[in-house]
Amino acid sequence: MARDNDPLPDPKDLEKEIADFLAKKFGGQVKVLSPLVMTAEVPAAPPRESSRKEPIRFDLKPEELIAYLDEYIVKQDRAKAILATKVCTHFNRIRCLQEQPERFETTAGAIKNNVLLIGPTGVGKTYMVKLIAAKLGVPFVKGDATKFSETGYVGGDVEDLVRDLVREAGDDVERARYGIIYIDEIDKIASARNHLGADVSRTGVQRALLKPMEETEVELRVPHDPVSMMQEIERFRKTGKREKLIVNTRHILFIMSGAFTELAPIVQRRLAKQEIGFAARIAEHRNPAALLEKVKAEDLVEYGFESEFVGRLPVKAVFEPLREEDLFQILCNPNNPIVLGKKLDFASYGIAIKFDPEFLRGVAALAFAENTGARGLVSAIEKALLPFERRLPTSAVKRFPVIREVLENPESFLARLLAAPEDPEFRRTFERLAEAEREGIRRHLEAAGRRLFEKSGLTLTPARIEAVASVYGRDVVDLFRAVSRVKTVIDEIKEVEFLFYRNHDLSIVLEEDAIDLLLEEVLEAGMAARDLSARLSRQFEHGLRLVREKTGQSRFFLNRNALLHPEEYIRVLLALPAMNRDAR
Repeated sequence: MARDNDPLPDPKDLEKEIADFLAKKFGGQVKVLSPLVMTAEVPAAPPRESSRKEPIRFDLKPEELIAYLDEYIVKQDRAKAILATKVCTHFNRIRCLQEQPERFETTAGAIKNNVLLIGPTGVGKTYMVKLIAAKLGVPFVKGDATKFSETGYVGGDVEDLVRDLVREAGDDVERARYGIIYIDEIDKIASARNHLGADVSRTGVQRALLKPMEETEVELRVPHDPVSMMQEIERFRKTGKREKLIVNTRHILFIMSGAFTELAPIVQRRLAKQEIGFAARIAEHRNPAALLEKVKAEDLVEYGFESEFVGRLPVKAVFEPLREEDLFQILCNPNNPIVLGKKLDFASYGIAIKFDPEFLRGVAALAFAENTGARGLVSAIEKALLPFERRLPTSAVKRFPVIREVLENPESFLARLLAAPEDPEFRRTFERLAEAEREGIRRHLEAAGRRLFEKSGLTLTPARIEAVASVYGRDVVDLFRAVSRVKTVIDEIKEVEFLFYRNHDLSIVLEEDAIDLLLEEVLEAGMAARDLSARLSRQFEHGLRLVREKTGQSRFFLNRNALLHPEEYIRVLLALPAMNRDAR
């Protein structure tokens, strides 16, 4: 028996000893699986739920979230509208309940807007949910339905997803209560229609999900796990208290998704039965996406889902298959992670890379032939650029223009590029692609950038559009981060007003066109915005002091012309009193 002063064994050591024992006794047939909630070190005090519920500070409107998704996702307009609307409603409703429970709380409870996403692989289901969770700032976890089984059987417990949510929330139980749990391949747990007897891995998982999808309390500790028990003992030894850590799933939003490849014929048969009769018209051919838009609960039950399970997914959104042109538009999207990812890959070796639209069109054609949606884009572009990614880092190449020839005749193009990396033809091609990229960013911002700028608290001007295009072309960032970086520089420029006042007791106000001029200079020179303070001091300090002595004026508005011609600006200010006297 261990004495009180004896140190308790480390959980990892204990886990290893148990694993070694089981391996000797049962060979490789039995293994110890650590729960995902387990951490490397036992915290000094367990996380606990807040005794006072803080209101959720969330007021995003559906149209705002749809506009955000439009910046990243091509097509899927109906799915974006449905998902954005119901997610916004879900969190705004929680905010109302938290802020004014006396007005909105009901004894009957509320039906959660859990969502079922239906669509083929690679159309952006997972990507869309991740974007929404990131925009809201809520914890998010993804699980695969095929990896779970009903509690009590071999396999993962569906409640592990809730525990994962706490981990993603940084062990903040209160924050985890408002997270999003996303379960993919949900169609794989539909019971086989010709199956007899218990179906543990299918209907069993459906039943295990019923309570978490509605409302239940999930204990964070796993009683049957020895490591978890040791963590509990260690906490009790340090605090002298036993606390039951639980997460209530009432406000956790569940989003399920699947391809449902055999669902369209079920919908078709139901629609055909409804048209049988004397006055019935022959059903016209419908594509699968159009059929799935008409899916009903009874179709999902026939597919193999329990009616109670279907009832807990009141919202359904259908994703359309992607055409070749859609795949091309995805690659042309300035926020596309595939192209940005390849830029980052080469930038890590000090190589700038620009893409010709014709190359991207060829990649889209190859990906479409794979019939895996947007996922095919990744493999197609990786295959095309892999020889260059291997050879260019050890060469003198610093600019890589990715044109159609890279796709059609890679060996010849690579050989020429390695032989003459500074060839004027390559340089001209690279500069042409770089300017085409900047022009594309300008057009994008002129067409749809006003919301992006206003969200950042910036006024949309041609100079700021040019600045964002410059940052996007220079760095590996999406448009949101490019605008954010421009906003940071502008804020630093505005700080010069305060520095000037602090140093000289003179108040200057930089007008918008003056800020734009300084923004252009800062980005071109690669200088720090605060370095402008010394320059403005040299140009204006003595002149403005003289103006103050002569006129008593102590606040000065500097526009673009004043920055370009400071002496003339000071001269005009000094002449104003005489001009006013002459006018009188």
